[in-house]
Amino acid sequence: MEFRIERSALADAVSWAARVLPVRSPVPVLGGLLLDTEGGGGGPGPLRISGLDYEASARIDVDAEVARPGKVLVMGRRLLDICKVLPDGPVECAVEGSRFTVSGDGARFGLSVLPLDDYPALPPLPRVRGAVDAELFAAAVAEVAVAAGRDDTLPALTGIRLELDGDTMTLAATDRYRFAVRTLPWKAAAPGEAADVIVSARRLTEIARSLGRSGLVSVALDAGSAGFEHAGMRTTVRLLDGRLPRHEKLFAMADPAVAVVDRARLAEAVKRVSVVADGDSPVQMAFSRADASVTLRAGYEDDVASQRLSATLEGAEELTVAFNPGYLADALASFTEPSLRVLLLGAGQRALFTDEAGTDVHRHLLMSVKPQLV
Repeated sequence: MEFRIERSALADAVSWAARVLPVRSPVPVLGGLLLDTEGGGGGPGPLRISGLDYEASARIDVDAEVARPGKVLVMGRRLLDICKVLPDGPVECAVEGSRFTVSGDGARFGLSVLPLDDYPALPPLPRVRGAVDAELFAAAVAEVAVAAGRDDTLPALTGIRLELDGDTMTLAATDRYRFAVRTLPWKAAAPGEAADVIVSARRLTEIARSLGRSGLVSVALDAGSAGFEHAGMRTTVRLLDGRLPRHEKLFAMADPAVAVVDRARLAEAVKRVSVVADGDSPVQMAFSRADASVTLRAGYEDDVASQRLSATLEGAEELTVAFNPGYLADALASFTEPSLRVLLLGAGQRALFTDEAGTDVHRHLLMSVKPQLV
């Protein structure tokens, strides 16, 4: 094997494929990246870089000048470290005996070669179900991922539910204290496409961020894995077992009070008053219809903070609720609209955040807690 490629192109491709490599593995070859130029020879040709672990796989194709086709397996993170410090410009790569060499602008590195025979085959891409806009998909995943759980003893709650139904994709996540849902359009490959699976929130966030911000992302699913493909990049991830609770009943709120507030100003105020909130002590929000305001308070005894903002309230004269400050900040940050509409049932009950128009595109449910005296 021998090929020539720009350092930036090689570094980007290696970095993308290396995302799936395990930090530590009892199987050394799983720490490797497979470089394959067998599709080219004597001129421009594809360089395919792939990696995998027990849960995910990644493959990317980039252009290179291939002088001698072949395959080589090298330690992925070591190759990534080398790519980061190589001088800018063209890079020459070749297999020389039992060593893979990387050189450019006078710098030269050698890497030991791992045994190809011990390397497992990359899992195939599941059946493609359709495609979704890359930018819209990345934004939607980020909006719901904040509500996913972090407790690995409850694997299903660490995932994002991905539901396909007709021309609508629904993403949802919950850790039992909050519940985020986002719907977006997508293009089904065939009429009647439907699926309902759970994908690791951490993995799906990495995938959505890495696939680019333009064009369409192909979405592939089968009984055990999900796959995504875009602009020469292909990745798969194993599905999580279990199911998330349905959100429809939770989001159905009878006769709520409805508040409308400026999102950016509210987010700033939450951050400001949370300075005196010890641990997860709540931020209290006291709405007043007569004053057209909401007053935020946090802390207790002599260590307190408050801020008053403009807000409208319908369905009640006054209403006070309180939230975990971190959960509240995450919910507000997941929206981009100037104003938010908040459906409120009262202290210790559900509160539903949505855009000012009250659409069902992006909704974030929080459980309020009982306000403390401050």
